[in-house]
Formats: sequence, structure tokens, C-alpha cells
Amino acid sequence: MRFLGCFLLWLLSAPALLAHNFWIEPSTLTPAPGQRLAVRLRVGIELKGDPVPRDPTLMKRFVAAGPSGDSPVPGVPNTEPAGFEAFAAPGLYTIVYDSGRSPLELEAAKFEEYLKDEGLERISALRAHQGKSAAGAKEVFSRCAKSLLNVGNGGAGPGFDRVFNQRLELVAEKNPYALAGGGELPVRLLYEGKPLAGALVMALQRDRPDKVDKVMARTDARGRVTLKLDRPGFWLVKAVHMISAPPDAGADWESFWASLTFALPAR
Repeated sequence: MRFLGCFLLWLLSAPALLAHNFWIEPSTLTPAPGQRLAVRLRVGIELKGDPVPRDPTLMKRFVAAGPSGDSPVPGVPNTEPAGFEAFAAPGLYTIVYDSGRSPLELEAAKFEEYLKDEGLERISALRAHQGKSAAGAKEVFSRCAKSLLNVGNGGAGPGFDRVFNQRLELVAEKNPYALAGGGELPVRLLYEGKPLAGALVMALQRDRPDKVDKVMARTDARGRVTLKLDRPGFWLVKAVHMISAPPDAGADWESFWASLTFALPAR
């Protein structure tokens, strides 16, 4: 009954939350081989996230990928955590989640604020050019999330830069688990497999309960940014891309939300 109440509360609050950050948060990002993990999906503002139950009608892909191949993340429909996983051998693994479209409708002021917060000034300028700045907006959005895990301290090997052909995808170009104590992490942003220039990429970190540190940069012509991550712990890297919605979307705009989580080791 407790979970049912939480699930109903999540459904009722979903319209207010769906336009915010979405990420994968395993119970640990550095498990031992064979350790059973709870794989949680979270949505919220910055790194204050609510759990998202497993919804088979919305999931397009939810897999764990590693040295021995890819396999679906098992779980129970309409429950939280969204999945469970265990990795038999040491190595670097990636959990990948892609969603289908979800609808969202916002009044003009809230939509313009959202565009500003996510670095989508290009869309705001286009709305102004169309004379629609004072109009509300209908949007559909999709999630493109990944999480990198270092299993059995074997994450020094390949796989951190594997491309999974998500609609919008953040790709680490250096192994985060090699950045002991922090350092510079080059990241590439791809839209439909091609570099996306001029997009805002944010990295959020929480090692203090009262503050979330934020690092921001715009992608260059090759879709690349270098993020200066100055402390160990849990990091969320995120980016949003928006386009005019295709005719079948039943909306004005379509957005894609990419995220990548990992843990920088201490020195």
C-alpha cells in the first residue's frame, strides 16, 4: 500500500516533473562482482530526484552492456526500483535507458523560463521570430540516459566511449574512473549519431547535502566540451536538444534529454 500511494503521488506530480532532469542511479556505481544492484530511474530538479517506476509502455530500451555483451535489465512492471542487475566479472559496464515520447504543455512564461534554463535560446528566438513568445507550447520529449559502472575495480579497460546510437547521446572521451580526485573530462554530444554544436552541457555534483555544484560549457563545432570536474563522488552530465516537432507528434516542439552518470574516485 505504501508503494501504491507513492506511485499515485508520482503520477499526479508527473506533469510538473517531466520537463526536469532524468538520470539512472544504481544503488552503487562501484559494485563488487556478483553484487545485486537496485537500478533506479530518477526525475527531478538538479539532483533532488523522485523515483520513477518501471513503465513497460514507455521503455524502448533498458539494457546493461559490458565486456560479454548486452542484456535487458530485469524488473517488475509498475514498481520501483525500475530494475535489478548483477555483473559477474570485473570491468566497465554501461546501463542504457531510452524512452518513448511523453507529452507536456506549458504556458508561455514557464516555457520561456524552461528554454532559458536549458540553454535553448535558439528556440526562444525562433518563437519570437514567429510572433509566438506570448503563446503556450505543446511539447513531446524523450529520455536518453546512461550510467557508467566500475565493477570490481576493473573499469580501467575499454567501453567508456562506446556509442549506443541514442537519439541524443553523451559520450565520455576519457574514462571517468581514471580521474582520481577529479580532473578534465572531455565529452562529446551526438544527435542522431552526428556531432551537435552549440548545445549547453551541464555537469552536476553532490557531495554536500546543502549544495549542488554545477559546471557548464557549450559544445564546439565537433560537438565536444571539456568539463572541469574538481572533486570525487557522484556526477550527472546532462544536455537537452529541441527541434520543431514532426507532424506525427501532435505538438509544437520535440525535445531529447541526454544524461550520463558516473562516480569519480577519490585520490
